[in-house]
Amino acid sequence: MGKGRELGLQLRQWIATGSVSLDNPQALANRLIDALGAEQSLCGPVRDLATQPLLLRVLQLQGGPQRSAVTALSQHLAGIYAPRVLAELLDLLEACSGVASARPTGDATAAGADPVLSGRAPLTWRQSLRPLGPGLALAAASAPVLFWAGGELDQWFFDPWRWGSGLVLVVALALLQALALGPLRVLRRRWPLALEASGDPRRAWCWSTAPWIHAANREALLNLVMLAIMLGGSTLPLSSLLLRYALTALATTAPAVLVARRARVLRQWDGASGPIAALIALASALSLLHWKAHPFVVGPVEIPAWVLLVIFGAVQLGWQLPRRDPEDSSSPTARLWSSPWWWGTLLGTAWALVTRAQELARGLGWLG
Repeated sequence: MGKGRELGLQLRQWIATGSVSLDNPQALANRLIDALGAEQSLCGPVRDLATQPLLLRVLQLQGGPQRSAVTALSQHLAGIYAPRVLAELLDLLEACSGVASARPTGDATAAGADPVLSGRAPLTWRQSLRPLGPGLALAAASAPVLFWAGGELDQWFFDPWRWGSGLVLVVALALLQALALGPLRVLRRRWPLALEASGDPRRAWCWSTAPWIHAANREALLNLVMLAIMLGGSTLPLSSLLLRYALTALATTAPAVLVARRARVLRQWDGASGPIAALIALASALSLLHWKAHPFVVGPVEIPAWVLLVIFGAVQLGWQLPRRDPEDSSSPTARLWSSPWWWGTLLGTAWALVTRAQELARGLGWLG
């Protein structure tokens, strides 16, 4: 018995005993995901199915209307998911409803289906980028909100306490991670940006929440240590730091998601790796261009930027190159280019070159 059929029979039993409410799709999704166990690759698709309004119709109706709802939902899923995942979802649907699911073939897709996730990649990068529009717009719009909130928090709380902006950011990320381990465990499932959510307007908010949570605790620990080293002595206002953090996270995540969608890299995006990589690369490249050290000072210890570049880069390569899903058939190069760490390194290096070029132009009197 496959996992999809097993979940469908379990759902049918829950409905028969009244142990689950169909009026709360989010609670239903969480319960199904808990029942998945080790099948983490199905978490996103199962959550998506559980929150579909059509599923509620399938479970509430009988006869012809129910069969019509099953057919419509099957076609919708066929336009989104790859064959293996689709088969599991249709097995779930068939087992919980008792109605044989129509198994769409060929080019049958629902209106508005994501052509990248359905395996029919668009011909142009512009077409690939279009489904990301709502998420990108929301994340970009949330950055000025963070700028305003950071200014207010500085004025009313952190300035009187003499807390630096870097310390505030580290504490905020550590607190969110701690809550995600305990009372708010749902954050680790909901806040990261999954591949199937990247082009879904209903989950566009994941683009804004992804930089604030880490699905892997080891990555959270590493990133918190790196941020404490690099930003512990920051003199930036909190408003500016939050604005830069949000925009850098967006600038490093967007191209990574775009590559993953075209190359079918099965992964999700979360955490601070992109901004950290950009800051390390910026300092390292400036050290080389100026031919002098740009260290990060931690108490009496000065840590050269290139040391952090080597350590962080080695760890990230060990995390990014291996497949994260057994169904992932992408190449190591595609997995590397779908990493915010890689794009952060490129962004930081490019910004260092621009900064140095501006300095040379001023020295020659080309800039006022």
